[in-house]
Amino acid sequence: VQLQASGGGLVQAGGSLRLSCAASGRTVSRYAMGWFRQAPGKEREGVSCISSVDGSTIDADSVQGRFAISRDSAKNTVYLQMNSLKPEDTAVYYCAVAPFVTLYADSYIDWGQGTLVTVSS
Repeated sequence: VQLQASGGGLVQAGGSLRLSCAASGRTVSRYAMGWFRQAPGKEREGVSCISSVDGSTIDADSVQGRFAISRDSAKNTVYLQMNSLKPEDTAVYYCAVAPFVTLYADSYIDWGQGTLVTVSS
């Protein structure tokens, strides 16, 4: 699966951004899709993921209530709506696909190139 992430940018604390990840290739609708992030000097962190079966989602504790993942199966696109952004949300955000819904990065088989989100204080 080929993945193209977009929508990153510079935003002030408290602001919002929506990331998009367009997928193509194998039957994308069969895969769970997830968002991960990696800040400078830190390990990659699972942010949110969504099931291909029933649309159920898993969110990291750090983003619960602020971020929301969704997918448009007709467009093979997954979105990450990020609200109430904080400086600690600054990172490169990656989308990826997995055979099942999980925030465990090693379960993901294909990754996009990443999009940078910078939140200023």
